[in-house]
Amino acid sequence: MATLSLTLFKAKVLKDGSHKIRIAVRHKHETCYIITRFIVEENQFKNGQVVKRPDAAFINTKLRLMMNEYQERLDRISNQNLYTCRQLKDILMNSAVAKESSTFQDVCRKYISELEEEGRKSYASLLERNNRYFTEFTKGDILLSDITPVLIEGYSRFLKVKKGVGDTTLGMMMSRTRTIINRGIKRQLVKYDVHPFLNYSISASKVREVDLSIETFNKIRLAHPDERKLRVAHDLFCLSFYLGGINLIDLLQVNFKGTDTLEYVRVKTRNTVVGTRTIRFSIPEPAKVIIDRWMNRNTGRLDFGYKFSYPNFSRYITRSLTTLSKNLGITEKVVYYSARKSFAQYASEIGIPDGIIDYCLGHSDKSKGVIRYYTKVRQKQADMAISRVIDYVDNPEKYKEYIELRSDIMMMRG
Repeated sequence: MATLSLTLFKAKVLKDGSHKIRIAVRHKHETCYIITRFIVEENQFKNGQVVKRPDAAFINTKLRLMMNEYQERLDRISNQNLYTCRQLKDILMNSAVAKESSTFQDVCRKYISELEEEGRKSYASLLERNNRYFTEFTKGDILLSDITPVLIEGYSRFLKVKKGVGDTTLGMMMSRTRTIINRGIKRQLVKYDVHPFLNYSISASKVREVDLSIETFNKIRLAHPDERKLRVAHDLFCLSFYLGGINLIDLLQVNFKGTDTLEYVRVKTRNTVVGTRTIRFSIPEPAKVIIDRWMNRNTGRLDFGYKFSYPNFSRYITRSLTTLSKNLGITEKVVYYSARKSFAQYASEIGIPDGIIDYCLGHSDKSKGVIRYYTKVRQKQADMAISRVIDYVDNPEKYKEYIELRSDIMMMRG
């Protein structure tokens, strides 16, 4: 059960030696603080009371009223054990301004700010785009409490008819809208008798069919382009494959200096409470050759001599891969993500267990079946999996009979 008390946080002393009085929120052996506007000297605060000041009685009355209000809010939170200490503090503070800041834009902007601080700029950009569309549809900001199932259905039609978005983008925008509504609910900024998405089903995103046939993949892998931009695109594409399908944003942040082991947490999940996992495996020899070619000896990061922002560099690589593919006479669509998809596809074809593939890709370890609750993937298994996938693309004929036999068995089971 969470508790509240008035305190001074001595580690946060102000420049003049005074202190802001804070409300300590203690929960699950953690403490978070809500700052009040009252400032005192250290010797003017004793046992939760302001002393030795002419206005002590006035300040104590204000603090008592504040504490009573926060305690009432805390008492209204059911199932407190579902929340962390920080989440409880946020709920208490948000509910204090719920009447003023329970609009769709307010919740959305705060979440965007959090995402940008965490470095999740792509997701933040999607939320910003949806926020603009939603505000355009509602002709201005709107209280969360005014969002209804009818309004959600109207927004879906607006996106399809007025904005002309496709099914994939429609699903993304509606999913972001639901995310903001659910954040408002979780922070107790709004309560619904009927959830706005009760009657609306968001279609699952279509799987991006960008994995390559092994013949096409090897055309790219074994190419030796002369033009610099094509060499950069080629090497990054191959590095993604050799390093278990690592995403570009994660690859560019890795410090390779003085290590034979890749260890990272995906940017996409780095600051999430649920699903975060560290990916760790040995760097295979083909990857070391490429890393040595482009690594900055001071920073340990890959350095291609460009000053592009990440979004611009990503687009630059996409365009360069398209050019490289055309030069090689490839008709299949090739993007950077093709390396990740191809790695997963080849691993599956040669019988690598799904759990190990998930580990290499950095997916959440949630799974159907009880066995995954009792076991975990270790680095050695990931090392073996990556080694086998690389061997497969080096020697596809060696695996041909095995793949055919496995396919026959799967068909018989199906």
